[in-house]
Amino acid sequence: MEAVDHCEAEKRVKEFKETKAGVKGIVDSGATKIPKMFVHSPEDLQQTHIDHDFRVPVIDLKGLDQSTERRKEVVNEISKAAEEWGFFQIMNHGVPLDVMEEILKGVRRFHEQPHETKVEWYSLDFKNKAVKYYSNGNLNASNPADWRDSMSWNCRFVEDQSNFQALPQVCRREIVEYSKHMTELREKLSELLSEALGLRSDFLSSIRCFKSETFVGHYYPVCPEPHLTLGATKHSDISYLTLLLQDSTGGLQVLHQNVWVDVPPAQGALVANLGDLMQIISNDKFKSVEHRVLATRTAEPRTSVACFFNAEDKLKPFGPIKELLSKNPPIYRDNITFGEFMAYYMSKGLDGNSALPHFRLMN
Repeated sequence: MEAVDHCEAEKRVKEFKETKAGVKGIVDSGATKIPKMFVHSPEDLQQTHIDHDFRVPVIDLKGLDQSTERRKEVVNEISKAAEEWGFFQIMNHGVPLDVMEEILKGVRRFHEQPHETKVEWYSLDFKNKAVKYYSNGNLNASNPADWRDSMSWNCRFVEDQSNFQALPQVCRREIVEYSKHMTELREKLSELLSEALGLRSDFLSSIRCFKSETFVGHYYPVCPEPHLTLGATKHSDISYLTLLLQDSTGGLQVLHQNVWVDVPPAQGALVANLGDLMQIISNDKFKSVEHRVLATRTAEPRTSVACFFNAEDKLKPFGPIKELLSKNPPIYRDNITFGEFMAYYMSKGLDGNSALPHFRLMN
């Protein structure tokens, strides 16, 4: 029976991929129930333990460079948030509000195009295609699907002005403008996180941790049965750092002290969360924390834009920073490559389990 069920699940996954219409296609078909492949287990969906007393830290970067004392204050706030939460929101970061609002509108416009217009961008080629649209990129029959569609672009591609016309027309100017501001913000956050680790301000930049940015514009259609599925399964990010821009819909939650905590949208805020690679190089000083997105329960879809900061060289080995090992022995191997980590992360799928234990040293 299990073999038959698995074959049926594989068939459903194959058929879904072949439509190239994503979750939005299911909604547009007028479906009043979600397909079986999107139904999550009761354990994944459990919400009774959500805690409303915890508050995700909000860090104001205003006046950061006006005085040494103010900078120390901000660095201490980031260090505390990175150690205790792995998640925080930043305000007054320098990205104009109108630029943030326009990229959210642009991503939504892209996803709400007619299928025949959008399908030319459809691809599951994550290595060679610079701009693509897809749904559940590492979907397999073993794990339930998430109720969301995505488009992604590579910052290197966008930075080359000759590629401007190759971007989707409905959001190309918004993509270019937002990507530019994220690149400018990158160096500031690299310095602050270096100092928060007790290192010189240019340390993370010198080992080229933040030299590659990938953007993903997520679209979470309104769900007819939101109590049965998730917009994003519990997971941690693979990046060194992720900056997320979310609209006013809400639904993002972070797992803190084994309870789910809402990350409420705030106008002008960017959500910063540390990824698995940052936990490795910090030797567990900074935490990569699991988070999820609830299926959209409102009358409007949810839109978000994530910027993932990763290493430039996918083959260069990395591990815990040696300068942090004087008092604590290394927890992880020192010869991990981004390519190896990504391969394991993708093969495992979003199964609710961290990829980090696989790379720990044996005790």
